[in-house]
Amino acid sequence: MKHIIYLFVFLPVMMWSQSDFDKAEKLFKAQKFDQAQLVFESILKTNPSDLKTIEYLGDIAGHRKSWDKAIGYYKKLKQLKPSEADYHFKYGGVLGMKAKDSNKFNALGMIDEVKASFEKAIRLNPKHIESRWALIELYIQLPGIVGGSESKAIKYSNELLRLSPVDGYLSRGHIEEYFKRYNVAEQQYKKAILVGDSKTSYQKLANLYKNKMRDSEKAKAILETYNKKNQD
Repeated sequence: MKHIIYLFVFLPVMMWSQSDFDKAEKLFKAQKFDQAQLVFESILKTNPSDLKTIEYLGDIAGHRKSWDKAIGYYKKLKQLKPSEADYHFKYGGVLGMKAKDSNKFNALGMIDEVKASFEKAIRLNPKHIESRWALIELYIQLPGIVGGSESKAIKYSNELLRLSPVDGYLSRGHIEEYFKRYNVAEQQYKKAILVGDSKTSYQKLANLYKNKMRDSEKAKAILETYNKKNQD
């Protein structure tokens, strides 16, 4: 009898909470972040350890470039579920964005933790593609004197190649393009098209032609090729 009473008392609360979460999630997906935040914050008051709610609030804060708020939410996620690779990845991401917006002295103090967060994500999930992309970006943009390293960027690009050939070729093309080796980048993007035939691969090659190699005709031709293939 007690179990039946418990069910009738708490079931409406559970349904109301789920309904609120669904509402907030729909608002978030519709990019109505102000409204979604209010509902998620209300849910968090009654369930302060709800992982998805905290993650959405972190995502909203990150979208608004409120780095400290986002860091706080993702840090809490890491504490609640330290085995989840994505939480470490997102924490490292917003910490990296804060470092980018900070003065050079403060930024230097954050770099090691940013790297460590992405590396932890990879240890927890050896197939974590996004963390490798993040590390590639970090290593090519950092000056060598503070830890930048093209060879380390290439190392993670090679790992991507084994996990996902498209990401491998795209990331290597990105590295080559960053260092202004445009002919080599072109070949990498062409390989990405051959193995994946993805829209991103065509766009990367077209952007290289148009913005770096100053060849608008080639850029136009490659996009026309993509459009034609997807009309057939």
